[in-house]
Amino acid sequence: MGILEKIKDIEEEMNRTQKNKATEYHLGILKAKLAKLRTQLLEPTGKSSSTGEGFDVKRYGNARVALIGFPSVGKSTLLSTVTETQSEQAAYEFTTLTCIPGIIHYKDTKIQLLDLPGIIEGAASGLGRGRQVIAVAKSADLIMIILDPSKEQHRTILESELETVGIRLNKRPPQIYFRIKSSGGVVHSSRVPLTKMGPEPGKIIQQILHEYRMHNAELVFHEDASVDDLIDVIEGNRKYVKCLYVYNKIDMLTIEEVDELARRPYSIVISCNLQLNLDRLLEKIWEMLALVRVYTKKRGDAPDFNEPLVLTAGRNGVTIEAACLQIHKDLIQDFKYALVWGQSTKYNPQHCGLQHQLCDEDVLQIAKKTAEEQRHEKNYSERVQAFYDDYHEKKKKKKPLKS
Repeated sequence: MGILEKIKDIEEEMNRTQKNKATEYHLGILKAKLAKLRTQLLEPTGKSSSTGEGFDVKRYGNARVALIGFPSVGKSTLLSTVTETQSEQAAYEFTTLTCIPGIIHYKDTKIQLLDLPGIIEGAASGLGRGRQVIAVAKSADLIMIILDPSKEQHRTILESELETVGIRLNKRPPQIYFRIKSSGGVVHSSRVPLTKMGPEPGKIIQQILHEYRMHNAELVFHEDASVDDLIDVIEGNRKYVKCLYVYNKIDMLTIEEVDELARRPYSIVISCNLQLNLDRLLEKIWEMLALVRVYTKKRGDAPDFNEPLVLTAGRNGVTIEAACLQIHKDLIQDFKYALVWGQSTKYNPQHCGLQHQLCDEDVLQIAKKTAEEQRHEKNYSERVQAFYDDYHEKKKKKKPLKS
């Protein structure tokens, strides 16, 4: 029996099983088996197996946004409207057959927008290039699900397909500490009562770990987690992504229907055909990406407001350390202190360290250690030797000039 058949059998058994306190233990074991099989399906270990790599699109700009939806919902029209890229548009389905990138220039930042081919039900199993589309979605900072408001079932199907491949929309990672040990058995503790795992949570935890052949582990629950949360932590390959639901073609709805859709969480209504509410869409993208612009300043000069450093919590964080790494990787070693002006400080300017959290439109001035201060450091000789070795290694690889 293949993996797909095993998955189908387990799903059918879960659908037949009534959900109550008496069956929570049985359902928890089935969920663990199902998650394990899906991981094997998506990430085969055989030499000849393919993992379904995504489209070869180079990351560009300060953030990446992926457009996902069924065919003919307006993804290509939206890309052509808000960027300078022209994506093929037509009245028939599957007009877009590959990934088409575009750039949104907004508030001194560059946001990469990816127009992906339309996916269909069963995309998680590989139908309709679904795995390639989902692989690109995993690398995005924000997923925009484009929906036709007349087909409400599309949202449920797309959420189910993304959930199947380990993408968690608008969720945060479970607050569970998990560590595999070499001995000592399974030890678990919780700071809150575990009400979502039935009357005997310890028994469920033991059996789920047994399914993964983990017999020595330590778990600490910092929240009232469910069986699904525990499985996500054990798997360790889940991707937590922000998601914005975009309802297109609102010019075909009544004002009452538009109002009801607009009030839903993480949702916005637009019309690409009439270019309605597109400015609010860009604002919503900016809010959900939570980009932080930091303007640099040299000592004695005015700040440079032309090209800011753009930081985001989803990548390297919004600390001064992240800003230093974006300027140059060696700047951390020579860092002495920073002067910061802006909303993140109590007074202007404020002396700050590497872990200071920056806010949008802060001004940053970095002070480096002097040569004398660097010579007094313990690892100074090691740094000099490493620089010397690196310099001569590059010199050897350099091709001689033609005579």
